[in-house]
Amino acid sequence: MNVELTDLLEAGVHFGHQVKRWNPKSKSFVFDHRQGISIIDLSKSFSGLQAAHDFVEEVVSKGGEVLFVGTKRQAQDVIREVAADCGMPFCASRWLGGTLTNWQTITRSIAKYKKYQKMEADGSLSKLPKKEGSAIRREMERMNRNFEGIVKMEKPPAAMVVIDVNYEDIAVAEAKRCKIPVVALVDTNSDPSLVDYPIPGNDDAVKAIRIILEVIVEAVRSGLSQRQVHQESAGVRKPVALAAEEMVPEEKVAAPAAGVAASFSVPVVEEAPAVEEVAAVSEVSTPEVTLEEAPATKPEEEAKPVAAEKVAPEADFGNELEDNKSEA
Repeated sequence: MNVELTDLLEAGVHFGHQVKRWNPKSKSFVFDHRQGISIIDLSKSFSGLQAAHDFVEEVVSKGGEVLFVGTKRQAQDVIREVAADCGMPFCASRWLGGTLTNWQTITRSIAKYKKYQKMEADGSLSKLPKKEGSAIRREMERMNRNFEGIVKMEKPPAAMVVIDVNYEDIAVAEAKRCKIPVVALVDTNSDPSLVDYPIPGNDDAVKAIRIILEVIVEAVRSGLSQRQVHQESAGVRKPVALAAEEMVPEEKVAAPAAGVAASFSVPVVEEAPAVEEVAAVSEVSTPEVTLEEAPATKPEEEAKPVAAEKVAPEADFGNELEDNKSEA
């Protein structure tokens, strides 16, 4: 935390409300009452700011989001600026009742607002009838005031930073009902017991609000950097750890292998003989194979008598026909 007591003093954090408006529960951090104004003990403010800084840093480092709430006129611009600077959701125009306790309905309304934005972007809104398009644009303006800072918030926040507990009493009550921790800038007219991490200080001066929120933004940035480091380390070390577990020392691998070889009889494969030895063996052991001559085919002369014998009956039959004709 880069803020010191002198910085808080120069910003006017120690100025409280008038004595007639002070809350008796704020007596623990009131230093004195002078000229009708309550003076806040800056040592208590510094310690409360340090505790809030550490808490916000831890919440963001674990992946949570912080919702900045400040709808009073002095805090609106500062809230928008610091929330945009650290990329966190905010509520600066109006706290919509049920933002935390009725989150499902708020989610549906945000989805409807995104649908209208998409229609305006692709030009389909201009194609509607003039009366219908004008009604949708008026509704979009109202939705923009209500949802401008929580459009990208997909779930309820993990913590909430509030400026002026009395002014944002509905938001604080919803956070308490939903068990969401609250970090708040608490003036002398407020009850510090309503929030988890009160920061005693002036909640009406723009300079005092800015210096407190700058410290909170510093905590958010630190938490984001820690979150990134955790994600990178988890992504790199996890495979290495798994690989180390899967790796087995060579000694442990060799011992079981020897035991296995001893317990089973493995057939021994003889070495192949050299090429010269194979050639010598083939010359000695290969017997000579002699092929007998195939018998010659029968001459044609032997076949002729067979043919004559087959043809002879036909010749005799022809002679018999001639004899029969001559007799006739």
